[in-house]
Amino acid sequence: MPSPSIATRTGDAGTTSLLYGQRVPKDHPQVEAVGTLDEFNVALGVAKSARPPGCAAPELERIQHNLIALMGEVACAEEDAARHAASGFARLTEADLARLDTAVTALEARGLRFDGWATPGTTPYAAALEVARTTARRAERRLVTLATHGRNLRPLLLQFVNRASDLLWLMAREAENACEQNDK
Repeated sequence: MPSPSIATRTGDAGTTSLLYGQRVPKDHPQVEAVGTLDEFNVALGVAKSARPPGCAAPELERIQHNLIALMGEVACAEEDAARHAASGFARLTEADLARLDTAVTALEARGLRFDGWATPGTTPYAAALEVARTTARRAERRLVTLATHGRNLRPLLLQFVNRASDLLWLMAREAENACEQNDK
């Protein structure tokens, strides 16, 4: 028996389903938000693949796993929020946010050097981190708009994406500084 096809054809008319089956237009603000979070996840994957040999960045993968949980929560309709909260689906926690805060503090304590506005491109890894960061900022903007469309999210979700983008900025500076050290 062949496996089911990814091509369901249910979206051919320009609609898609939220998490519990509610059909919405593909340009619905929640679909835009989830899509941008998905792009953020992919950008993190590109950054992981651009790491130089010997450069460990486990935080990137942890953020990716957190984004999957975040997308699930964003992908349900307001009337299904309590259902999602009671489900067995993974959800972001305060500990996830605290982990990012700790990582930001650790990078700031290293005394990273940067002069003015960043100009990405020093290394492929630093540039990939910047792409991930800017995608995170766009995801933030999409999340903020949801309240005006009737979808009230836990503040933790926006805080997490905001802090992840801060961390990525610092990681890009660290990658640039490592390159500068190697050039000396």
